[in-house]
Amino acid sequence: MAWSLSAQTLLVHLSLQLAAMIVGVMGSNAMHMAMNGPREFDYFNLALQWPGTVCRRTRHCCSSNACCRGSNAPTEFTIHGLWPDYNDGTWPACCTRSNFDEKEISTLLDALEKYWPSLSCGSSSNCHGGKGSFWAHEWEKHGTCSFPVVRDEYSYFLMTLNVYFKYNVTQVLNEAGYLPSNTEKYPLGGIVSAIENAFHATPLLVCSKGSVEELHLCFYKDFKPRDCAVGSSIQNDIISSKSSCPLYVSLPAYVSHGLDRAESALSWMPDDEVL
Repeated sequence: MAWSLSAQTLLVHLSLQLAAMIVGVMGSNAMHMAMNGPREFDYFNLALQWPGTVCRRTRHCCSSNACCRGSNAPTEFTIHGLWPDYNDGTWPACCTRSNFDEKEISTLLDALEKYWPSLSCGSSSNCHGGKGSFWAHEWEKHGTCSFPVVRDEYSYFLMTLNVYFKYNVTQVLNEAGYLPSNTEKYPLGGIVSAIENAFHATPLLVCSKGSVEELHLCFYKDFKPRDCAVGSSIQNDIISSKSSCPLYVSLPAYVSHGLDRAESALSWMPDDEVL
């Protein structure tokens, strides 16, 4: 049955109204994501973990948990991930269906095991409803959103390692006298100032029970340092940082007992890892 001109005109009018309503509800950025995928990110956030704080929560051991490596357990900041972020405090995630393939990074595995290890026995969620390795989670959730700066899995992990080595937070803090200790507390402002003096940018710290748990360094897309709190999100970032970290913080040293022969015969219940 042919549409009359008036019916066609009404349909077009209703369609335009619906589109306007969707834009009003979703916002222009959300509409862009629905039609074209996530918009390009604004900056990179290098998230680092302090193992002395994270490993204190270890209740079960397994071979994949770096906290259980005895004398080889990490004693410096390790990589959590390199995250593309937006200036408004949000971030893209799971931008493509590029599944993680460990073979792609086979030449980097030794470095990744040392500087980007899992600090949990739990499996990490991936973007497609399953579970996988820590590295799989970081690539699928964050790495796939790094385009056009980073275009493939190998480049993502290599680039992250290079930035981590170039901006060595542990070395900067050690040279400033901030060393791992289970007795000392250090001024939060002093830690921030040491990093600002070294990299000419302000980091963001996250604490747990008075101990530094994560430290974030932020970069422009050319990997030049920039402040982590800028624009409209600066107040929220400052409030968040102050609420999670007291004026004096600790950098606890963690002593791993590792996996001895008796423990290796046990069956461990995995810890869930929230990333």
